[in-house]
Amino acid sequence: MQPDEVWGERWSSATLPIAKRYMTVATEKQSLVCLAADRRTMGGLFELINEVGPFIAALKTHVDLIEDWSPSEWADFCALAHHHNLLIFEDRKFADIGKISRSQMTGIYNISAWSDIVTAHLISGPDVVDGLQTAWKEVNREGGVLLLAQMSSRGNLLNENYTNTVVRLGAVHEGVLGFIGNGSKPDELVELRQKVGQQKMIWTPGVNREVGDGEMGQRYGDPYDAVIAGSDCIIVGSGIHGAEHPKTAAQSYAQISWNALLSR
Repeated sequence: MQPDEVWGERWSSATLPIAKRYMTVATEKQSLVCLAADRRTMGGLFELINEVGPFIAALKTHVDLIEDWSPSEWADFCALAHHHNLLIFEDRKFADIGKISRSQMTGIYNISAWSDIVTAHLISGPDVVDGLQTAWKEVNREGGVLLLAQMSSRGNLLNENYTNTVVRLGAVHEGVLGFIGNGSKPDELVELRQKVGQQKMIWTPGVNREVGDGEMGQRYGDPYDAVIAGSDCIIVGSGIHGAEHPKTAAQSYAQISWNALLSR
């Protein structure tokens, strides 16, 4: 199947090249899985990617959590991700003014040079997106920003009014790839999709085959239900890297997400 056949209006309405790149990779791999690669060492990351790389479409990182990070090893890590045809998603959650966010994309980690996607809060206003996109353009790269419209952690402050404002401003911004939604609550995802429309994507953490509460206030919903409700990518962490057999777990999440997309 071709991406336009699988994704339908989401494909035809997409405005950012990175959106169609993701949909193409997801179709080729028959997987809507983004792995939250929560490993603290470079060796752990290499091991994990080599094991599950063929079954995921994207890789979510927190570069500042790597205890033995170095520019050279990170370059090797990015090369390995590209070898496995993975989009690299740095979950930085930028939240400052545009000028500062632009500068934060460079610095010691040089995020603009290797990230395809980053997250941002819109608390400081839409200029944060402009700053991030400017940083990519300065190194002749294209990327997309995912705005946090919902969160799956208990007690978060992203209430309905805030969500509505984020969606209203983000839906018309050409630099926005889409929104982070709450994968643990399909009903909220359905409402978010109705607000977002078809042009932008929704990526969802908070999904796990083991539904319920996790550590430190995290909550989990069913991955199939999340995609049916409107998620375009399920972000899975411990369900894969914490499994006894990560490869088997990644294959399972890929199959679940792909079947849900076809059903949708």
